[in-house]
Amino acid sequence: MTELIDQIDTWIARGERVAVATVIRTMGSSPRQVGAKMAVSSGGSMAGSVSGGCIEGAVFEACQEAMANGEARLLHFGVADETAWEVRLACGGMIDLLVEPLR
Repeated sequence: MTELIDQIDTWIARGERVAVATVIRTMGSSPRQVGAKMAVSSGGSMAGSVSGGCIEGAVFEACQEAMANGEARLLHFGVADETAWEVRLACGGMIDLLVEPLR
């Protein structure tokens, strides 16, 4: 977690905006547990992980949107959700995330 905070501090010092995605709920098999975080900078950098690679691309895009519009949003990925297959969430679980811009 310290490395993630250090990276966020570096981005902010450069004048970049930052958004953070946090796992808030899981069910079934999931590669990361509640509390796992991923941060994204407005410059396109990424640190941390919320799924071990399965959904990071979609979460990256949601973070970019959160920085652009200043709004937090909830994301849901699961096997029954067709989006899960698009982002290759093959672990058989469900992951809910909160994506929020840092202010």
